[in-house]
Amino acid sequence: MNVPFYIAKRYLISKKSHNVINIISWVSVTGIGVGTLALIIVLSAFNGLQTLVEDLYASFDPDIKITAVTGKTFHISDFPKEKIASRKDVVFCLESIEDVALFKYSDKQTVATLKGVEPSFYKMTGLDSLMFDGKVSFDEEENHYLHFGYGIADNLSLYLGSKFQDKVSVIVPKRGNKKSFLPTDEFNRKYANAAGVFSVSPDFDTKYVLSSLSFAQELLNHKGKISSVELKINPDANLDKIKTEIESIVGSNYKVQTRYELNELIFKTNETEKWITFLILTFILIIASFNIIGSLTMLIIDKKKDVWILKTMGASNTLIQKIFFAEGMLINLLGAFTGMVLGALICWAQQTFGLLRLNGGIVDFYPVELQIMDFVNVTGLVIIIGVLASWYPARILTKRHL
Repeated sequence: MNVPFYIAKRYLISKKSHNVINIISWVSVTGIGVGTLALIIVLSAFNGLQTLVEDLYASFDPDIKITAVTGKTFHISDFPKEKIASRKDVVFCLESIEDVALFKYSDKQTVATLKGVEPSFYKMTGLDSLMFDGKVSFDEEENHYLHFGYGIADNLSLYLGSKFQDKVSVIVPKRGNKKSFLPTDEFNRKYANAAGVFSVSPDFDTKYVLSSLSFAQELLNHKGKISSVELKINPDANLDKIKTEIESIVGSNYKVQTRYELNELIFKTNETEKWITFLILTFILIIASFNIIGSLTMLIIDKKKDVWILKTMGASNTLIQKIFFAEGMLINLLGAFTGMVLGALICWAQQTFGLLRLNGGIVDFYPVELQIMDFVNVTGLVIIIGVLASWYPARILTKRHL
Protein backbone atom coordinates (compact mmCIF):
# COMPACT_ATOMS: atom_id res chain seq x y z
CA MET A 1 0.00 0.00 0.00
CA ASN A 2 1.09 3.58 -0.69
CA VAL A 3 2.66 4.75 2.60
CA PRO A 4 1.67 8.47 2.44
CA PHE A 5 -1.91 7.54 1.53
CA TYR A 6 -2.14 4.93 4.31
CA ILE A 7 -0.86 7.32 7.00
CA ALA A 8 -3.05 10.17 5.67
CA LYS A 9 -6.10 7.91 5.84
CA ARG A 10 -5.28 7.01 9.45
CA TYR A 11 -4.87 10.71 10.31
CA LEU A 12 -8.28 11.47 8.78
CA ILE A 13 -10.30 8.90 10.70
CA SER A 14 -8.28 8.64 13.92
CA LYS A 15 -8.87 10.79 16.99
CA LYS A 16 -6.49 13.74 17.40
CA SER A 17 -5.09 15.06 20.66
CA HIS A 18 -7.27 18.17 20.26
CA ASN A 19 -10.90 17.44 19.35
CA VAL A 20 -11.20 20.75 17.49
CA ILE A 21 -8.91 19.37 14.75
CA ASN A 22 -11.40 16.54 14.10
CA ILE A 23 -14.21 19.04 13.95
CA ILE A 24 -12.38 21.32 11.49
CA SER A 25 -11.45 18.34 9.31
CA TRP A 26 -15.07 17.22 8.98
CA VAL A 27 -16.23 20.81 8.54
CA SER A 28 -13.81 20.94 5.61
CA VAL A 29 -15.30 17.74 4.16
CA THR A 30 -18.82 19.12 4.64
CA GLY A 31 -17.94 22.47 3.04
CA ILE A 32 -16.49 20.85 -0.07
CA GLY A 33 -19.43 18.42 -0.18
CA VAL A 34 -22.07 21.15 0.01
CA GLY A 35 -20.29 23.23 -2.64
CA THR A 36 -20.03 20.24 -4.99
CA LEU A 37 -23.66 19.26 -4.34
CA ALA A 38 -24.76 22.81 -5.20
CA LEU A 39 -22.75 22.75 -8.44
CA ILE A 40 -24.30 19.44 -9.58
CA ILE A 41 -27.86 20.50 -8.75
CA VAL A 42 -27.57 23.97 -10.31
CA LEU A 43 -25.89 22.71 -13.50
CA SER A 44 -28.51 19.96 -13.82
CA ALA A 45 -31.29 22.52 -13.36
CA PHE A 46 -29.87 24.69 -16.15
CA ASN A 47 -29.55 21.58 -18.34
CA GLY A 48 -33.21 20.81 -17.70
CA LEU A 49 -34.27 24.37 -18.52
CA GLN A 50 -32.22 24.37 -21.71
CA THR A 51 -33.73 21.07 -22.86
CA LEU A 52 -37.21 22.34 -22.01
CA VAL A 53 -36.66 25.52 -24.05
CA GLU A 54 -35.29 23.50 -26.98
CA ASP A 55 -38.29 21.16 -26.88
CA LEU A 56 -40.74 24.06 -26.70
CA TYR A 57 -39.21 25.83 -29.67
CA ALA A 58 -39.00 22.55 -31.57
CA SER A 59 -42.79 22.37 -31.17
CA PHE A 60 -43.15 25.39 -33.43
CA ASP A 61 -39.88 26.38 -35.08
CA PRO A 62 -38.37 24.11 -37.76
CA ASP A 63 -34.84 22.71 -37.64
CA ILE A 64 -33.91 24.90 -40.63
CA LYS A 65 -35.81 27.89 -42.01
CA ILE A 66 -35.15 29.37 -45.45
CA THR A 67 -36.29 32.94 -46.18
CA ALA A 68 -35.63 35.56 -48.85
CA VAL A 69 -32.74 37.97 -48.28
CA THR A 70 -34.79 40.85 -49.73
CA GLY A 71 -38.54 41.19 -49.39
CA LYS A 72 -41.04 39.32 -47.23
CA THR A 73 -42.11 36.76 -49.83
CA PHE A 74 -40.81 34.90 -52.88
CA HIS A 75 -42.29 32.76 -55.64
CA ILE A 76 -42.18 29.07 -54.88
CA SER A 77 -41.66 28.40 -58.60
CA ASP A 78 -38.23 30.09 -58.34
CA PHE A 79 -37.17 27.98 -55.38
CA PRO A 80 -35.37 24.61 -55.75
CA LYS A 81 -37.74 22.84 -53.36
CA GLU A 82 -37.63 19.42 -55.01
CA LYS A 83 -33.83 19.34 -54.90
CA ILE A 84 -33.86 20.04 -51.15
CA ALA A 85 -36.79 17.73 -50.35
CA SER A 86 -35.06 14.81 -52.12
CA ARG A 87 -32.11 14.87 -49.71
CA LYS A 88 -32.05 11.79 -47.47
CA ASP A 89 -31.60 13.78 -44.25
CA VAL A 90 -34.63 16.03 -44.92
CA VAL A 91 -37.72 14.50 -43.30
CA PHE A 92 -40.13 17.39 -44.06
CA CYS A 93 -39.88 20.28 -46.52
CA LEU A 94 -42.89 22.57 -46.10
CA GLU A 95 -44.02 25.97 -47.36
CA SER A 96 -45.44 28.69 -45.12
CA ILE A 97 -46.49 32.31 -45.29
CA GLU A 98 -47.10 34.73 -42.44
CA ASP A 99 -48.10 38.34 -41.88
CA VAL A 100 -49.81 40.50 -39.29
CA ALA A 101 -53.62 40.50 -39.30
CA LEU A 102 -56.55 41.74 -37.23
CA PHE A 103 -58.79 39.05 -35.73
CA LYS A 104 -62.36 39.85 -34.67
CA TYR A 105 -64.64 37.53 -32.74
CA SER A 106 -67.98 38.73 -31.43
CA ASP A 107 -67.25 42.12 -29.84
CA LYS A 108 -63.54 41.41 -29.21
CA GLN A 109 -60.57 42.01 -31.50
CA THR A 110 -56.79 41.61 -31.35
CA VAL A 111 -53.75 41.81 -33.60
CA ALA A 112 -51.67 38.66 -34.18
CA THR A 113 -49.51 36.95 -36.79
CA LEU A 114 -51.42 34.80 -39.24
CA LYS A 115 -49.29 31.86 -40.38
CA GLY A 116 -50.49 29.76 -43.29
CA VAL A 117 -49.07 26.24 -43.25
CA GLU A 118 -49.39 22.93 -45.02
CA PRO A 119 -51.25 20.08 -43.25
CA SER A 120 -47.97 18.23 -42.54
CA PHE A 121 -46.82 21.18 -40.39
CA TYR A 122 -48.75 19.84 -37.40
CA LYS A 123 -47.10 16.44 -37.70
CA MET A 124 -43.64 17.94 -38.28
CA THR A 125 -43.77 20.05 -35.11
CA GLY A 126 -45.90 17.73 -32.99
CA LEU A 127 -48.34 20.61 -32.51
CA ASP A 128 -51.29 18.26 -32.92
CA SER A 129 -50.44 16.83 -29.48
CA LEU A 130 -50.28 20.29 -27.87
CA MET A 131 -53.89 21.30 -28.48
CA PHE A 132 -55.23 22.87 -25.30
CA ASP A 133 -58.79 22.80 -26.64
CA GLY A 134 -60.41 21.49 -29.79
CA LYS A 135 -58.47 19.58 -32.43
CA VAL A 136 -56.55 20.02 -35.66
CA SER A 137 -59.00 20.45 -38.53
CA PHE A 138 -58.15 20.92 -42.19
CA ASP A 139 -59.99 23.14 -44.67
CA GLU A 140 -62.99 21.77 -46.48
CA GLU A 141 -64.59 22.99 -49.70
CA GLU A 142 -66.48 25.89 -48.11
CA ASN A 143 -65.11 25.93 -44.57
CA HIS A 144 -61.79 27.31 -43.41
CA TYR A 145 -60.33 26.54 -39.97
CA LEU A 146 -58.03 28.47 -37.65
CA HIS A 147 -55.90 27.27 -34.74
CA PHE A 148 -55.22 29.89 -32.10
CA GLY A 149 -52.44 30.34 -29.57
CA TYR A 150 -53.86 30.22 -26.06
CA GLY A 151 -53.05 33.89 -25.39
CA ILE A 152 -54.82 35.05 -28.57
CA ALA A 153 -57.88 32.92 -27.80
CA ASP A 154 -57.99 34.38 -24.30
CA ASN A 155 -57.84 37.95 -25.68
CA LEU A 156 -60.80 37.16 -27.95
CA SER A 157 -62.72 35.32 -25.20
CA LEU A 158 -62.88 32.42 -27.61
CA TYR A 159 -64.31 29.28 -26.02
CA LEU A 160 -64.72 26.31 -28.33
CA GLY A 161 -67.27 24.67 -26.06
CA SER A 162 -69.79 27.41 -26.75
CA LYS A 163 -72.98 26.09 -28.36
CA PHE A 164 -73.52 29.19 -30.50
CA GLN A 165 -70.10 29.94 -31.89
CA ASP A 166 -69.57 32.72 -34.42
CA LYS A 167 -67.00 32.64 -37.18
CA VAL A 168 -63.79 34.59 -36.73
CA SER A 169 -63.17 37.54 -39.02
CA VAL A 170 -59.61 37.96 -40.33
CA ILE A 171 -58.73 41.40 -41.75
CA VAL A 172 -55.58 42.61 -43.54
CA PRO A 173 -54.82 45.76 -45.57
CA LYS A 174 -55.17 45.41 -49.33
CA ARG A 175 -51.93 45.47 -51.29
CA GLY A 176 -51.30 47.74 -54.25
CA ASN A 177 -54.78 49.27 -54.43
CA LYS A 178 -55.41 52.97 -54.84
CA LYS A 179 -56.77 54.88 -51.89
CA SER A 180 -60.53 54.77 -51.55
CA PHE A 181 -63.03 56.93 -49.71
CA LEU A 182 -64.69 53.83 -48.35
CA PRO A 183 -62.73 52.24 -45.46
CA THR A 184 -64.08 48.80 -46.32
CA ASP A 185 -62.35 48.97 -49.72
CA GLU A 186 -58.96 49.30 -48.02
CA PHE A 187 -59.02 45.87 -46.42
CA ASN A 188 -59.36 42.22 -47.30
CA ARG A 189 -61.66 40.24 -45.02
CA LYS A 190 -62.24 36.49 -44.78
CA TYR A 191 -64.14 34.35 -42.29
CA ALA A 192 -63.08 31.06 -40.74
CA ASN A 193 -64.09 28.67 -37.97
CA ALA A 194 -62.07 28.35 -34.77
CA ALA A 195 -61.03 24.68 -34.68
CA GLY A 196 -58.46 24.47 -31.88
CA VAL A 197 -56.38 26.27 -29.30
CA PHE A 198 -52.72 25.26 -28.81
CA SER A 199 -50.41 25.96 -25.91
CA VAL A 200 -46.64 25.85 -26.50
CA SER A 201 -45.10 28.78 -24.64
CA PRO A 202 -46.08 32.43 -24.05
CA ASP A 203 -43.81 33.50 -26.94
CA PHE A 204 -45.95 31.55 -29.42
CA ASP A 205 -49.30 31.46 -27.60
CA THR A 206 -49.63 35.25 -27.68
CA LYS A 207 -48.36 35.70 -31.23
CA TYR A 208 -49.58 33.10 -33.74
CA VAL A 209 -52.80 31.98 -35.36
CA LEU A 210 -52.45 29.09 -37.83
CA SER A 211 -54.46 28.63 -41.00
CA SER A 212 -54.15 26.65 -44.20
CA LEU A 213 -51.56 27.90 -46.68
CA SER A 214 -54.17 28.58 -49.38
CA PHE A 215 -56.37 30.60 -46.98
CA ALA A 216 -53.47 32.88 -45.97
CA GLN A 217 -52.21 33.30 -49.55
CA GLU A 218 -55.65 34.30 -50.79
CA LEU A 219 -56.29 36.67 -47.89
CA LEU A 220 -52.86 38.33 -48.22
CA ASN A 221 -53.13 38.44 -52.02
CA HIS A 222 -49.92 36.40 -52.34
CA LYS A 223 -51.01 33.55 -54.59
CA GLY A 224 -48.03 31.41 -55.55
CA LYS A 225 -45.83 33.17 -53.00
CA ILE A 226 -44.53 32.09 -49.61
CA SER A 227 -42.56 33.63 -46.74
CA SER A 228 -40.36 30.65 -45.96
CA VAL A 229 -39.54 27.01 -46.51
CA GLU A 230 -39.28 25.04 -43.26
CA LEU A 231 -37.29 21.84 -42.91
CA LYS A 232 -37.34 19.00 -40.42
CA ILE A 233 -33.96 17.24 -40.37
CA ASN A 234 -33.13 13.70 -39.29
CA PRO A 235 -32.10 13.87 -35.57
CA ASP A 236 -28.89 11.92 -36.29
CA ALA A 237 -27.74 14.35 -38.98
CA ASN A 238 -25.25 17.19 -38.54
CA LEU A 239 -27.40 20.32 -38.64
CA ASP A 240 -24.58 22.76 -39.38
CA LYS A 241 -23.25 20.60 -42.21
CA ILE A 242 -26.68 20.33 -43.81
CA LYS A 243 -27.19 24.07 -43.44
CA THR A 244 -23.95 24.71 -45.38
CA GLU A 245 -24.98 22.28 -48.12
CA ILE A 246 -28.42 23.87 -48.46
CA GLU A 247 -26.84 27.33 -48.68
CA SER A 248 -24.85 26.15 -51.67
CA ILE A 249 -28.07 24.86 -53.30
CA VAL A 250 -30.30 27.92 -52.79
CA GLY A 251 -27.63 30.55 -53.49
CA SER A 252 -27.12 34.03 -52.13
CA ASN A 253 -30.72 35.20 -52.63
CA TYR A 254 -31.92 33.15 -49.67
CA LYS A 255 -31.04 33.12 -45.98
CA VAL A 256 -30.69 29.75 -44.26
CA GLN A 257 -30.98 29.64 -40.46
CA THR A 258 -31.08 26.81 -37.93
CA ARG A 259 -33.49 26.82 -34.99
CA TYR A 260 -30.62 27.90 -32.72
CA GLU A 261 -29.86 30.88 -34.96
CA LEU A 262 -33.52 31.87 -35.09
CA ASN A 263 -33.56 32.04 -31.28
CA GLU A 264 -29.88 32.83 -30.74
CA LEU A 265 -30.44 35.34 -27.94
CA ILE A 266 -32.47 32.92 -25.82
CA PHE A 267 -30.05 30.00 -26.18
CA LYS A 268 -26.97 32.16 -25.58
CA THR A 269 -28.60 33.77 -22.53
CA ASN A 270 -29.32 30.35 -21.01
CA GLU A 271 -25.75 29.20 -21.63
CA THR A 272 -24.26 32.42 -20.22
CA GLU A 273 -26.42 32.25 -17.09
CA LYS A 274 -25.34 28.65 -16.54
CA TRP A 275 -21.62 29.40 -16.63
CA ILE A 276 -21.90 32.63 -14.61
CA THR A 277 -23.66 30.63 -11.90
CA PHE A 278 -20.96 27.96 -12.20
CA LEU A 279 -18.30 30.66 -11.69
CA ILE A 280 -20.08 32.06 -8.60
CA LEU A 281 -20.36 28.61 -7.03
CA THR A 282 -16.70 27.99 -7.87
CA PHE A 283 -15.72 31.00 -5.75
CA ILE A 284 -17.83 29.60 -2.91
CA LEU A 285 -16.01 26.27 -3.30
CA ILE A 286 -12.66 28.08 -3.18
CA ILE A 287 -13.67 29.82 0.05
CA ALA A 288 -14.74 26.45 1.49
CA SER A 289 -11.31 25.03 0.58
CA PHE A 290 -9.64 27.45 3.04
CA ASN A 291 -10.93 25.12 5.75
CA ILE A 292 -8.55 22.50 4.33
CA ILE A 293 -5.60 24.85 4.82
CA GLY A 294 -6.68 25.51 8.43
CA SER A 295 -7.24 21.81 9.10
CA LEU A 296 -3.84 20.78 7.69
CA THR A 297 -2.05 23.57 9.57
CA MET A 298 -3.43 22.40 12.89
CA LEU A 299 -2.77 18.76 11.99
CA ILE A 300 0.87 19.51 11.14
CA ILE A 301 1.39 21.18 14.50
CA ASP A 302 -0.46 18.37 16.31
CA LYS A 303 1.59 15.60 14.64
CA LYS A 304 5.11 16.92 15.37
CA LYS A 305 5.84 13.91 17.56
CA ASP A 306 4.68 11.47 14.86
CA VAL A 307 6.82 13.22 12.28
CA TRP A 308 9.88 13.00 14.54
CA ILE A 309 9.30 9.23 14.94
CA LEU A 310 8.94 8.78 11.18
CA LYS A 311 12.16 10.70 10.58
CA THR A 312 14.08 8.52 13.06
CA MET A 313 12.82 5.54 11.06
CA GLY A 314 14.31 7.05 7.90
CA ALA A 315 11.43 9.03 6.41
CA SER A 316 12.54 11.85 4.14
CA ASN A 317 11.16 15.39 4.08
CA THR A 318 9.50 14.58 0.75
CA LEU A 319 7.62 11.64 2.30
CA ILE A 320 6.43 13.84 5.17
CA GLN A 321 5.17 16.43 2.69
CA LYS A 322 3.40 13.73 0.67
CA ILE A 323 1.59 12.53 3.79
CA PHE A 324 0.04 15.92 4.52
CA PHE A 325 -0.62 16.57 0.84
CA ALA A 326 -2.48 13.24 0.64
CA GLU A 327 -4.41 14.22 3.78
CA GLY A 328 -5.61 17.43 2.10
CA MET A 329 -6.58 15.60 -1.08
CA LEU A 330 -8.48 12.96 0.91
CA ILE A 331 -10.52 15.66 2.65
CA ASN A 332 -11.19 17.32 -0.69
CA LEU A 333 -12.07 14.18 -2.66
CA LEU A 334 -14.21 12.70 0.13
CA GLY A 335 -16.25 15.90 0.26
CA ALA A 336 -16.50 16.07 -3.55
CA PHE A 337 -17.55 12.42 -3.91
CA THR A 338 -20.19 12.76 -1.20
CA GLY A 339 -21.52 15.97 -2.76
CA MET A 340 -21.73 14.48 -6.25
CA VAL A 341 -23.52 11.35 -5.04
CA LEU A 342 -26.04 13.34 -3.00
CA GLY A 343 -26.50 15.84 -5.85
CA ALA A 344 -27.16 13.03 -8.32
CA LEU A 345 -29.63 11.39 -5.92
CA ILE A 346 -31.53 14.66 -5.39
CA CYS A 347 -31.71 15.26 -9.16
CA TRP A 348 -32.86 11.68 -9.72
CA ALA A 349 -35.57 12.12 -7.07
CA GLN A 350 -36.69 15.36 -8.76
CA GLN A 351 -36.87 13.63 -12.15
CA THR A 352 -38.71 10.61 -10.73
CA PHE A 353 -41.02 12.06 -8.08
CA GLY A 354 -41.16 15.79 -8.90
CA LEU A 355 -40.17 17.07 -5.45
CA LEU A 356 -40.22 20.72 -6.55
CA ARG A 357 -43.47 21.39 -8.37
CA LEU A 358 -44.47 24.39 -10.49
CA ASN A 359 -48.08 25.44 -10.05
CA GLY A 360 -49.48 26.84 -13.27
CA GLY A 361 -46.19 26.41 -15.17
CA ILE A 362 -45.50 24.98 -18.60
CA VAL A 363 -44.42 21.73 -16.91
CA ASP A 364 -45.69 20.13 -13.70
CA PHE A 365 -42.34 20.13 -11.90
CA TYR A 366 -38.98 21.85 -12.22
CA PRO A 367 -36.94 20.19 -14.99
CA VAL A 368 -33.48 18.78 -14.24
CA GLU A 369 -31.13 16.77 -16.43
CA LEU A 370 -27.94 15.03 -15.35
CA GLN A 371 -25.10 15.20 -17.89
CA ILE A 372 -21.83 13.30 -17.61
CA MET A 373 -19.76 16.32 -18.70
CA ASP A 374 -20.97 18.26 -15.66
CA PHE A 375 -19.53 15.57 -13.40
CA VAL A 376 -16.28 15.62 -15.38
CA ASN A 377 -16.02 19.43 -15.15
CA VAL A 378 -16.86 19.51 -11.44
CA THR A 379 -14.38 16.70 -10.70
CA GLY A 380 -11.62 18.54 -12.56
CA LEU A 381 -12.45 21.78 -10.74
CA VAL A 382 -12.45 20.09 -7.32
CA ILE A 383 -9.10 18.37 -8.00
CA ILE A 384 -7.48 21.68 -9.04
CA ILE A 385 -8.82 23.44 -5.94
CA GLY A 386 -7.76 20.50 -3.75
CA VAL A 387 -4.21 20.46 -5.16
CA LEU A 388 -3.79 24.20 -4.57
CA ALA A 389 -5.31 24.06 -1.08
CA SER A 390 -3.17 21.06 -0.07
CA TRP A 391 0.09 22.14 -1.66
CA TYR A 392 0.66 25.23 0.51
CA PRO A 393 0.40 23.49 3.92
CA ALA A 394 2.25 20.42 2.68
CA ARG A 395 5.23 22.28 1.19
CA ILE A 396 5.48 25.55 3.09
CA LEU A 397 4.09 24.87 6.59
CA THR A 398 5.92 21.56 7.01
CA LYS A 399 9.19 23.40 6.43
CA ARG A 400 8.20 26.14 8.86
CA HIS A 401 6.94 23.97 11.73
CA LEU A 402 8.74 20.66 11.25
